[in-house]
Amino acid sequence: MSRVRIALIHGVGLDGSMWGPVREFLEPEYDVQVLELLGHGQRQKAPEGVTLGELAADVAERLEPGTHVVGFSLGALVAQHLARFRPDLVASLVSLGSVCARTPDEHTAVMMRLAAAQSDFAATVEASIRRWYPEGTPVPAEQVEATRRVLQRNDPQSFVACYRVFATADAEIAPELSRITVPSYAVTGALDPGSTPEMSARLAAAIPGSTYSVISGARHMMPVERPQELATALIAFIKEHSHVH
Repeated sequence: MSRVRIALIHGVGLDGSMWGPVREFLEPEYDVQVLELLGHGQRQKAPEGVTLGELAADVAERLEPGTHVVGFSLGALVAQHLARFRPDLVASLVSLGSVCARTPDEHTAVMMRLAAAQSDFAATVEASIRRWYPEGTPVPAEQVEATRRVLQRNDPQSFVACYRVFATADAEIAPELSRITVPSYAVTGALDPGSTPEMSARLAAAIPGSTYSVISGARHMMPVERPQELATALIAFIKEHSHVH
């Protein structure tokens, strides 16, 4: 009997390596596929003006039907697009640290970060590190440095193109969320300042039958900061919605 398939999609500026800690808890039981977005990791550069639909179409080419799709941050928006428009590929949808229907103030804040990325990419890298791993973080220093190196390796133009999708595509996908029919689950960290618990509540309210949970004490980088707790939540949801056991 074939094993249950899980696809993991990273966030903007990151790559497949961010899933290393979570994979340790998933791979003994599941067939795990790590998918990198255009402009990231080993993929080709993202063209200027790339859209959420184009990022999703690129992922769809590498997905097998009936895969449980787990997206993080920008990857969550991509996963939502796939669940809406390619439900043949998606057995279930998990949105980690996802933005959803930003308020005017939240939209202004992310557009300011986009403008900062356009004007000073190096400073944006350091701002991301400070936001994700503040002083006192439980994440080991070597893991923090590994994240910094991944961010620094980005092609700045590709990064800005994909960050623009992250900054704006929640408004694009919002009207489609009510048409998602696959089982859906949202998870975020209680201390995530950008992908807030309120956003996950909005997301769960928008997708029919969706549930959500909040990991107490966690910030944005849950897959790195709290991998075992996150993996436990993922496994419980996926087992509930798997036809293969």
